Amino acid sequence: MRKLSKAIARRDVQSIGLLRWLTATGHKDIGTLYLVFALAMLFIGGAMALWLRAELFAPGLRLMGPHVYNQLLTLHALIMIFGAVLPALSGLASWQIPLMIGAPDMAFPRVNALGFWLLPFACALLLATLFLQASGGAPAAGWTFYPPLSMQGGLGADLAILAVLMLCVSAALTALNAVATVFGLRASGMTLVRLPMFVWTWLVAAFLLLVAAPALAGALLLQLGDRHFGTQFFDAAGGGDPRFAQHLFWFFGNSAEYILILPAVGIVSQILPTFARKPLFGHVSTALAVFAAACLALIGWGSHMVATGLPPAGALFFMYGAMLAAVPASVVVFNWIATLWRGSLSFETPMLFALAFVLEFTLGGLAGLVLALAPLDLQHHDTQSVVAHAHTMLVSGALFAILGGAYYWLPRWTGRRYDERLGKLHFWLSLLGANLAFLPQYWLGAAGMSRRIPDYALQFTEPNRWSTVGAFLLGLAQLIFLYVVVRTVRGGRKADVRFWEGARGLEWTQRSAPRGFGAGPRTRSPNP
Repeated sequence: MRKLSKAIARRDVQSIGLLRWLTATGHKDIGTLYLVFALAMLFIGGAMALWLRAELFAPGLRLMGPHVYNQLLTLHALIMIFGAVLPALSGLASWQIPLMIGAPDMAFPRVNALGFWLLPFACALLLATLFLQASGGAPAAGWTFYPPLSMQGGLGADLAILAVLMLCVSAALTALNAVATVFGLRASGMTLVRLPMFVWTWLVAAFLLLVAAPALAGALLLQLGDRHFGTQFFDAAGGGDPRFAQHLFWFFGNSAEYILILPAVGIVSQILPTFARKPLFGHVSTALAVFAAACLALIGWGSHMVATGLPPAGALFFMYGAMLAAVPASVVVFNWIATLWRGSLSFETPMLFALAFVLEFTLGGLAGLVLALAPLDLQHHDTQSVVAHAHTMLVSGALFAILGGAYYWLPRWTGRRYDERLGKLHFWLSLLGANLAFLPQYWLGAAGMSRRIPDYALQFTEPNRWSTVGAFLLGLAQLIFLYVVVRTVRGGRKADVRFWEGARGLEWTQRSAPRGFGAGPRTRSPNP
């Protein structure tokens, strides 16, 4: 105890093991905690997905009851979005933003730590609801929390609502910190136009998150009022309107797609120029396209609600707003292709994941255009087509970009080389598994198979079997990634600071240290 007290008194917690991580405020330590936690949640949420897919391997299987199926479906979505993908992006932001803009740390280090430490408690509450079956168990209303389904359930539903509120607060703190860091601590000469694309996309996503997250938090607080305090905001019998909850949720939910995709676009925009040995084509137009997409995200939420009986004028407005998002997306894809054109290309693991992202982002975007068309949306609403589109964007899209970014920056973070052969094996198995899992679901949706059901008709058997096999292949491939990371951290060969030949930017100019830059450098370009 005396040794511990002395170490704390002189702020030397590096040698006390676990205490270092419990008291860490440095942006690299917090970034590492985010990334490790996100990886753990990826495996937990992925295990739920595999159990759900096992139930759908053949019609008539009864691995679980329908109510438990819906509970796992709800928790899977919440954990993958709020516990895996968003924390992974937050971890990349905590690690990279100070390094890329020449800052010593995040603007509010303790707020950065608080944003992380809310996550384990919130996700623990979510998982604990599975063990409360005597009082209703986990929520079974889907991640959308639509009333009146969300009004059912007991203690588990209340804990889930509180957990999601904590996750909203965590995300808002991270977004606020990112905005303050970029505006307050960026290097001299680094104007907003010169920001590295990953930083710019995270800045735009942070503003979008700060605008959209209060809508979800407000909807959940009003539901708590209806559940326990006698209010009737969403109870039609008492004069409320259940569709009001849908408007509040989709104002957040539609923006959430962009919040998760925009930083992924930034990651890919850092990787492609490195392995093309060329600067990003159209840096300014890409930045403006990202900003335009975020603005359009705030006016397209009603495209998810066409089946609720929106008036024709409202349905047309939201349809056009959702479809217009294809214009900035097309600008970004064009700039990526122009960056690759006549470049000196090499195909290391980060580049493979980035190229796969470009392909899947384009495919998912085209599917999104189909779902945005009001007449077609009425046919595809609540079918497997929606599941396929969402997973193409968030798994084959955002997750692939995160994995590419992890391979890209791993030598910078650890000072060690990873095994390129295992990295490429991980990529090819992931690509094959993702497309086997999600492409059949587009056909299933077009054929009329509903989502969120634990059983189906015989004619849907073969596509579901392929989808289940692909899901298991995708899940097993991530074990390779885990092995690569552990092996690199524990015993990889030494890597230079500027590991990649074509890498540009401030993050490749400084050796590893607990925090970022001391005295801020001066910059005169996006790639100093």
